[in-house]
Amino acid sequence: MLRFDQVTIRYGSRIAVDNVSLTVPDGEIVGLVGESGSGKSTLARAGVGLVAPTSGQVLLGDRPVGLRSPVQLVFQDPYSALDPRMTIGQSIAEPMPRASRADRRAEVSRLLELVDLDPSRAMQYPAQLSGGQRQRVALARALAGQPEVIIADEITSALDVSVQGTVLNLIRDLQAQLGLSMLFISHNLAVVRYVATQVAVMHHGRIVEHGPAPEVLGNPQHDYTRELLASLTT
Repeated sequence: MLRFDQVTIRYGSRIAVDNVSLTVPDGEIVGLVGESGSGKSTLARAGVGLVAPTSGQVLLGDRPVGLRSPVQLVFQDPYSALDPRMTIGQSIAEPMPRASRADRRAEVSRLLELVDLDPSRAMQYPAQLSGGQRQRVALARALAGQPEVIIADEITSALDVSVQGTVLNLIRDLQAQLGLSMLFISHNLAVVRYVATQVAVMHHGRIVEHGPAPEVLGNPQHDYTRELLASLTT
């Protein structure tokens, strides 16, 4: 369970995240939605220890999150997320726990199959893959670190609409197969609605609404949530 406990993050005089409390329960996908600049990505980086809270804390179970915590972040841009000088297999194997070379090769193949890519892709380089394929590799790489929680930060926003659907279906399949725990961040409420069991709405650095997805989306209580829903039909 990943828990943000009254987290505030300041950059000088600017408050990027304002007293946010949010929990990602074990085995659930929590969707975090809000417009650009609302503080979502800052919160994501705090979740993996890349940004230190000004106040409050981020906990995995009862342990403070740090750079070596078993929380993995999947970034927005699939073109910059992978080292162009490394093969796909090398990129996926990099965060793996120590094992023999044969075991690592076998695990790379297993993970590629898990994200619906042929294991032969392991010998290719990122430039030989499409954006959707690279994002699948980024997911496989995140899973290679045996994380307890994955934070997915706008992972479909840079993809074509047709490709977005395949990645979202993959997220749902992984959750069903692995009992994946994930904080899924997006500015697109329709995307969040498709994958999330819970929805949190972030506005100006604060969580303004949070609850089970059917309740938040079916009977929104905050004006900003209503605006987001209305935008889907306009």
